[in-house]
Amino acid sequence: MRENVQAMTDDLLRFRNEFPILERTTYMISNSLGAMPRGVYDSMHSYCDTWATRGVRAWEENWWMLSREIGDEIGAIMNAPAGSVSVHQNVTTCQAIVASCFDFSGRRNKVVYSDMNFPSVMYFWEAQQSRGARVQMVRTDDGIHVPTERLLDAIDEQTLIVPISHVVFRSSYIKDARAIIEKAHKVGAHVLLDTFQSLGNVPVDVQALNVDFVTGGVLKWLCGGPGTGYLYVRPDLGKKLEPKFTGWFAHENPFAFEVGANKYGEPPYRFMQGTANIPALYAARPGLNIIREAGVDRIREKSKKMTAHLIELADQRGWKVNAPRDPERRGGTVVIDMPNSKEVCQELLRRDVLVDWRPKAGVRFSPHFYNTMEEIDRAIQTVDEILSQMGVAAGAAR
Repeated sequence: MRENVQAMTDDLLRFRNEFPILERTTYMISNSLGAMPRGVYDSMHSYCDTWATRGVRAWEENWWMLSREIGDEIGAIMNAPAGSVSVHQNVTTCQAIVASCFDFSGRRNKVVYSDMNFPSVMYFWEAQQSRGARVQMVRTDDGIHVPTERLLDAIDEQTLIVPISHVVFRSSYIKDARAIIEKAHKVGAHVLLDTFQSLGNVPVDVQALNVDFVTGGVLKWLCGGPGTGYLYVRPDLGKKLEPKFTGWFAHENPFAFEVGANKYGEPPYRFMQGTANIPALYAARPGLNIIREAGVDRIREKSKKMTAHLIELADQRGWKVNAPRDPERRGGTVVIDMPNSKEVCQELLRRDVLVDWRPKAGVRFSPHFYNTMEEIDRAIQTVDEILSQMGVAAGAAR
């Protein structure tokens, strides 16, 4: 009954029928992989049909322009100007493109980031020490929050770039991106903001932030599937930077097949390399369309209510919550470390409650706009049942 009442008052639930997996699972893992929109079936069929019937003509008729079109569709969600977002295979590739624009051999060669960044990003920037980069990692005190003042203090006149997560994957903490960007710009440094865990769930306005670079992917909160990452470059930088990680898509006249050094074209192609991942771009479009129609502001308001309810239920049971209590500093995920959390997560998956687990954190519950409050209740009640079967008393604290 509660779900029926909510459906009448929650306009976002009109999109539930667009996601087939919701018919047979309690899907709360959008922090890892968003539910697939039904429209992807038709979109992928269109890709296959185009390839089958148009063959090589598809490049000129559609595929060559598709990278820019999808980039603009992603950009619209973060208020990016047309032509400022390029698409790539993943975030690590995007980080490499940005790094290749800079020289680490001079005095300004410092890279500042938090130990709460996603590991793939850390691995990449640590590896840049072989190119002369000096890495300073700012560490968390509690595994949930990033100490903003300590991060700001680390950004100085020798800092070249600050690659940070907007929302931390492990705890869902929302960093104060504006303060970090302002401090970096004050001392002449650049900021590379990773919005993988925010875009599509937390409002992002790249122009209001005046951020230099933004990267992320569509497979989580944007419901776009794997294989499409995005890179925003602030337009004034986009006109002058020359990435060394480059390829023929970036050439001003790619079909001239000129011999020798690259002659850079205009953004967004300027920041591309080789042939685009066309099937992934087809798969990305239905989810992007839905997110734009639903509206990130409305998604965000619903998300805050759902995550608050998860915290309330965890508190009632005495479980540890490894997520910010302040809703303005909390993204779309609530991490709960109940007793036997790793084993609980494995059993939840067996029972079609789709969540995941992270070390030093717990079980990550990530409801999206297509979820209901009743599903949240059902998920936590399932945890109660699992713990009871394990012999753990109801309400036992970790």
